[in-house]
Amino acid sequence: MSQGEWAPSWTLSAACREGDPDALFVTGAQQHQAKQVCIGCAAKLDCLADALDNQIEFGVWGGMTERERRALLRRRPDVQSWRDLLLAAQAAELSRPEVIDMRSRQQRQARALSRAQSPGSTPGAAA
Repeated sequence: MSQGEWAPSWTLSAACREGDPDALFVTGAQQHQAKQVCIGCAAKLDCLADALDNQIEFGVWGGMTERERRALLRRRPDVQSWRDLLLAAQAAELSRPEVIDMRSRQQRQARALSRAQSPGSTPGAAA
């Protein structure tokens, strides 16, 4: 496979896929603006793990600047697989009772909003 053909599967769902790649390789305060692209990105965890596992030195990856990633790598030199560690941390976070409660509340609110916006619904009617 040639260098131009290689693409981890996470890149297919990355929020930055269609944007200007140079916008993620900026310096100074512009990096904070570049990180905004990563907010809500479906590939954020895999992107960050790839950058950490491969010690990519430049650019914003997975919502972290090069300086932030270097600091993290220095603090955790023992990590063998950043992807495994990040997935475990994500699972632990998502299983916390307050997170589960928040998700349930959000789901109830979304259902209520959907019912309220559906055709034939009466505003103020009991569900």
